[in-house]
Amino acid sequence: MRIGLLGTGPWARMVHAPALSAHEGLDLVGVWGRRPAAAKELADRHGTRAFDDVDELFAEVDAVAVALPPDVQAGLAVRAAGAGRHLLLDKPLAATVAGARDVVRAVREARVASVVFFTTRFLPEPEAWIAEQAEAGGWFTGHAQWLGSVFTGGDHPFATPWRREKGALWDVGPHALSVLLPVLGDVRRVAAAAPGPGDTVHLVLDHSGGASSTLTLSLTAPSAAAGSGVEIRGETGVARLPESAADAATALRRAADALCAAARDGRPHPCDAGFGLRVTEVLAEAEGLLASDSG
Repeated sequence: MRIGLLGTGPWARMVHAPALSAHEGLDLVGVWGRRPAAAKELADRHGTRAFDDVDELFAEVDAVAVALPPDVQAGLAVRAAGAGRHLLLDKPLAATVAGARDVVRAVREARVASVVFFTTRFLPEPEAWIAEQAEAGGWFTGHAQWLGSVFTGGDHPFATPWRREKGALWDVGPHALSVLLPVLGDVRRVAAAAPGPGDTVHLVLDHSGGASSTLTLSLTAPSAAAGSGVEIRGETGVARLPESAADAATALRRAADALCAAARDGRPHPCDAGFGLRVTEVLAEAEGLLASDSG
């Protein structure tokens, strides 16, 4: 599959470009970015071409991988789908529910494949654990915490403007939801949302499977407190999300495998744009609660 990369930021440089260029089933045709000089530098490093016009890149590929802020991603994803290109997207799908709906509509109208790169869902050990716990069922409650020190750990490469604006809810919240929803069921409602120190957010979710869950999300935790974990409790006891020996580049290669399979077989992947929309809706509901409390 011929694929193009949209984006030149740290995620594109550290994960997307190395993983896509090394993937045996992909031909990295080119790179487009909002900063042409950065696109050329990244393209040169990986032996491919920099495109100044994104539509010219669309014309040369079968699919695009996006490593851009969510508000930028949504509009470009709609354009790429309209050009008949399959989509390997980043989380969150969009910065608004309306933007996410536009992406889903474009994907469905064009009948292209889509995969949203929720990193944990494409790590081997967590992926197997999620499938096992979803099959077991009978869960009573769960707790997820995703604590980063992006804004407290010095000169962090991911201390980007959109993360400063949207905070932990929109950056690491999708990771937690991507694990909890397939195990505990869809979110019927966000029962509570409360702010903590910095950009920390605490959520209480009511799930369709009958369980409830709590989430603690932060990008402003002390460096010594950073880390993530998920624990669920139910009829079969206690289960904890395992750590993975694989890195993000491995996860992205597996996400690319999933996109190739969905494009080939026509079967939607569980982490498709529709799932990305549902995650966006939950984030927006939580954001609305937080705004009403602060007002």
